[in-house]
Amino acid sequence: MGKIRVAIAGLGNCASALIQGIFYYKNVEDDQDFVPGLMHNILGGYKISDIEIVAAFDIDKRKVGKDVSEAIFAKPNCTKIFCKDIPKIGVEVKRGPVLDSFAPHMKNYPEENTFLISEEKEVDVVEELKKARAEILINYLPVGSEKATEYYANAALDANCAFINCIPVFIASNERWAKRFEEKGLPIIGDDIKSQIGASILHRTIMRLIESRGCIIDRSYQLNFGGNTDFLNMLERSRLTSKKISKTEAVNSLLSRKLSYDNLHIGPSDWVPWLNDNKISYIRIEGRKFGNVPFEIDVKLSVEDSPNSAGCVIDAIRIAKLALDRKIGGALISASAYLMKHPPIQIPDEKAREMLEEFIRGERER
Repeated sequence: MGKIRVAIAGLGNCASALIQGIFYYKNVEDDQDFVPGLMHNILGGYKISDIEIVAAFDIDKRKVGKDVSEAIFAKPNCTKIFCKDIPKIGVEVKRGPVLDSFAPHMKNYPEENTFLISEEKEVDVVEELKKARAEILINYLPVGSEKATEYYANAALDANCAFINCIPVFIASNERWAKRFEEKGLPIIGDDIKSQIGASILHRTIMRLIESRGCIIDRSYQLNFGGNTDFLNMLERSRLTSKKISKTEAVNSLLSRKLSYDNLHIGPSDWVPWLNDNKISYIRIEGRKFGNVPFEIDVKLSVEDSPNSAGCVIDAIRIAKLALDRKIGGALISASAYLMKHPPIQIPDEKAREMLEEFIRGERER
């Protein structure tokens, strides 16, 4: 089937987990055997070993200028190392634009926890993407990077790359942006990556289960905290507008009886440095069952955050490549609905999975 040439904007924990996973699963050749951690061993004929990192961009001086294989283990990255023997890739991390990807409050924290801006000259991202012959650009910038995300989305369009938007800046779910990708014949998957087993997917599942059993949900919250740079970045609440919308809609949109703003609270809560890349979520649901008798559900979820998202991105890459092969441009509805928190159209997960499998088999255009 050939290689899938991938570029990455933001060599943080999520990129580290993804690249580790590419090598961890490089010998998976069979689509029949169950392999822990994968939703698809082979997807549309593409193996995980077909994914090749050809370009990477970051702003941190501990990563810029280094080979990708080294940069993914540099501070402030702190995700679990589950595949340490990454060979030299031969791809140097280039200095991307800062724009709004660096929150001012992060200057006040220890170097091992925050970003250190590189003094290297900013490269022409479009030129670098073209030079690398990149087919797909993944956006892994920090939450709140509105201008920087739009910059990279424009770069993808100018360099003829598909775009996978893993953060809560609305590109695929914005009609104007989606139309631009469609007109260029370039697929886009977004926005805001779900985790394989994360707070949003768990919360959605429980809420829909409760409704399907004829019960009423009165109120709910989801509180999340962790110790990586993502949570440190999100201490600045002004960067969270789209994040809160994305996470709240991911849960509320599928309920037949929507909860009011006062009765549904979802969002990041705090940064606890010693947790590193471990994320802890507390979910509470209060409702009523038969006879109007009340019930309460409390759930605690503890996960390594970045490998959790990589489990979905590794499929998103191969799906985007299938769309490129088939010359399909614009937002990929089924992939976005199944893999993202804020897709163009919210679809129940079980239905979205069916639609995605139909797309993979070539039975559905999007």
